[in-house]
Amino acid sequence: MGNMSENRQDQKKKIPSKHICMALLAHVDAGKTTLSEGILYKTGCIRRLGRVDHGDAYFDTDSQERARGITIFSKQAVFSLGGLEVTLVDTPGHVDFSAEMERTLQILDYAVLVISGADGVQSHTRTLWKLFARYEIPVFLFVNKMDQNGTDRETLMAELKAQLSEGCIDFGEEGSNEFYESIALQKEELLEEFLEKESISRGEIQQAVARREVFPCYFGSALKLDGVDELLKGIETYAVTPQYPEEFGARVFKISRDERGNRLTHLKITGGSLKVKDVIPGKEKDEKVNQIRIYSGEKYEMKEEAEAGMVCAVTGLTDTRPGQGLGFEEDGEAPVLEPVLTYQMILPEGCSVRTFLPKLYQLMEEEPELHVIWNEELQEIQVQLMGEVQIEILKKIILDRFDTEVEFGTGNILYRETIEDRVEGVGHFEPLRHYAEVHLILEPGPRGSGMVFESACSEDDLDRNWQRLILTHLYEKEHRGVLTGAPLTDMKITLAAGRAHPKHTEGGDFREATYRAVRQGLMQAKSVLLEPYYEFQLEVPQPMVGRAMMDLEKMHADFEPPKMEGDLTVLEGIAPAAYMQDYQREVTAYTKGQGKLFCSFHGYEPCQNPDEVIEAAGYDPERDTENPSGSVFCSHGAGFHVPWDQVKDHMHLPSVLERPKEETEEDDELLQRRAYIEEEWIDTEEIDRILSETFHANQSRKNKWKKKKTTRLAEDYKASAARASVKRDPSRKYLLVDGYNIIYAWEDLKELSEENMDAARGKLMDLLCNYQALKKSELIVVFDAYRVKGHDTEVSDYQNIHVVFTKEAETADQYIEKFAHEHGKKYDVTVATSDGLEQIIIRGQGCRLLSARELREDMERELQQLREDYLSRQETQKNYLMDVISQEKRETIEKQTK
Repeated sequence: MGNMSENRQDQKKKIPSKHICMALLAHVDAGKTTLSEGILYKTGCIRRLGRVDHGDAYFDTDSQERARGITIFSKQAVFSLGGLEVTLVDTPGHVDFSAEMERTLQILDYAVLVISGADGVQSHTRTLWKLFARYEIPVFLFVNKMDQNGTDRETLMAELKAQLSEGCIDFGEEGSNEFYESIALQKEELLEEFLEKESISRGEIQQAVARREVFPCYFGSALKLDGVDELLKGIETYAVTPQYPEEFGARVFKISRDERGNRLTHLKITGGSLKVKDVIPGKEKDEKVNQIRIYSGEKYEMKEEAEAGMVCAVTGLTDTRPGQGLGFEEDGEAPVLEPVLTYQMILPEGCSVRTFLPKLYQLMEEEPELHVIWNEELQEIQVQLMGEVQIEILKKIILDRFDTEVEFGTGNILYRETIEDRVEGVGHFEPLRHYAEVHLILEPGPRGSGMVFESACSEDDLDRNWQRLILTHLYEKEHRGVLTGAPLTDMKITLAAGRAHPKHTEGGDFREATYRAVRQGLMQAKSVLLEPYYEFQLEVPQPMVGRAMMDLEKMHADFEPPKMEGDLTVLEGIAPAAYMQDYQREVTAYTKGQGKLFCSFHGYEPCQNPDEVIEAAGYDPERDTENPSGSVFCSHGAGFHVPWDQVKDHMHLPSVLERPKEETEEDDELLQRRAYIEEEWIDTEEIDRILSETFHANQSRKNKWKKKKTTRLAEDYKASAARASVKRDPSRKYLLVDGYNIIYAWEDLKELSEENMDAARGKLMDLLCNYQALKKSELIVVFDAYRVKGHDTEVSDYQNIHVVFTKEAETADQYIEKFAHEHGKKYDVTVATSDGLEQIIIRGQGCRLLSARELREDMERELQQLREDYLSRQETQKNYLMDVISQEKRETIEKQTK
């Protein structure tokens, strides 16, 4: 953190934060802004209640928000609740502004989900619920508008349990036996406390809420302030303040500008503190914090320091972006909810594109979901948006800020592309005095997985720095498909091999080779065109359900059987966005205003009319000069172009997917010998000693390979020491067992494996099942299957444990390394292995370690303790009839009672 660490060498240990950040979220018209007014009024932040329909709501400060009666921009207010300081964030409810809402989720400690008692759970409500799970946010629920006719508390509670979670509990019955019983059913430990004490302590309920096992539900009417006090009391009682590390960390969630044009970076402090004049490292230069502002509505208070847990806006930073992590924080995930429509922006006559584009890019800083693109081929500005409401808002913003009146053409569906098969893409770039070759494995990913990049290339073949550069080039660009030129999604691209020249390779060479490898692979693969789908809920009067179902069939919708709700029929499902785009107008027309259509983004699915779309796009991948698929080779001192379908005849490295069988078997044997080395336990002190001495050790030829990998791991380990100290979720415990490593390390299993490997595996799994029943952690045993050609990762359940057989070319330790990297810093992860090198990697990820010997000892110790406990209970318990009669009589009684 530049000079920040120097300023804080004498800083005292931080006390726990007394701040929480909480947001109100809801479907449009559920009463979210009205509830926020009630909360601010009850907590003394405002003296009089504003109303959305009167245009004087505290949070709706923008003229367009007041005119339309909807929340467009997220804003905050700060109030005290007992001894707790709460930052309340009001977020947009309209689907068109979902990305603004989703960015806010990454900074929340708790959320309040507002549901209209008159409408119940809507499709957008379920979308929000999925997002809460994705970002692991504890949730309080407030069911609003209970003063309206037809609302029924019991019916709504049943709907919440059925459509959201069984953990939704009515906290209006707090203190009753039914209340504690409902909570007790959510977890075994809670049930044990309830059976013992006939109640559950406040602390246990707090933890259950924080772990997302219990979701407190409150009922009322925000407009009449009914139920607001109960909600606030519940938050004060059951919300717990997080513990933050002393090291500085922050997460950026929004960029805006004040009335004077100053750029504001809105962030939440997630560790340590931030002071005025602190220096923040940037991509190109370090930047200094000029002001720290704590906003409440339109007003703000200047602060000299912001502590962990606080949400603030700072000036002076020009290189930040929404989702960015500062300090120890890593960058956040890309939003799930994304635009599905692209529009041409039409500038007024005399307005220069060259001078206007930078202004649009400034707007895109504040609203990243705009995706402003200059299409060189069509010579037009294209903007990706969520819908018509967002268009109207954007036009007004541009007019107010830049005094320019723009128009938009007809919206076009934003398609995506993926592939169906697994291919190897090769890119080679070798004009004179340049050299780089890259081999990538392209394979399809699960729906909604986006683009995943990783490396499986040996550092003995390609230096680590070159590998990092290749991955950077994969990440930095939005790669386009070969059917319509649409962006790629739901794919995994793995760096499999590469080659550099010790003298002639430069960084830009790998950029060219990487891009060409992606395109060359796509040209070989079987591509699939995807289109966006909406998740919909359609409500129509019963006489019109036939018309509605016929419409949905024509739109290629996939929907559930109709449900009757009073005089209305409800249809739910998913349908292509292209067909649902203007359907609301039709519904309003044929139901005479009685029908309602609620839509939210579902994801991408295969296109219903791909041939028609591809033909209309008229895209020729071989004429796309921005994305070449051929490669450049060198001959007789001059570079020459090779088309994509001839590249493999000229490439310098052998094909990864088409290696000769003998070579594959030889490599497999080497991997197997390396995987099943004799047990050699390295404790944590020994690992630290190895790491500290690595760079000064003399490497003998005999151990060259092993020490080289240890050297390579040293940097990873040291860099991840801070990550290992990050607070984990102690409720999520995992034990990963390297299956074959344990079998070869335990003498009895090793002997059995020599006769029958299946029997050895079965015996190990049975032992681990018993062990899991005692330890209660998620137990995953991993077996190598990398020698099985074409094998995909196979995950199955065996009694109470999970069993994984790895995919082709992936060893068990590679799978475990990946799991440790993804989950080691978030959860309590233990790995059982006796592979010394593997232990270093796992230690570097902050996970616990068990050697094969220690696993066996702990297993036997747990079983011994179980036996002693059983004998102890037998001595103290009374004798019952079935305990004292003979075995023969017992069997007779049991037969008669069956």
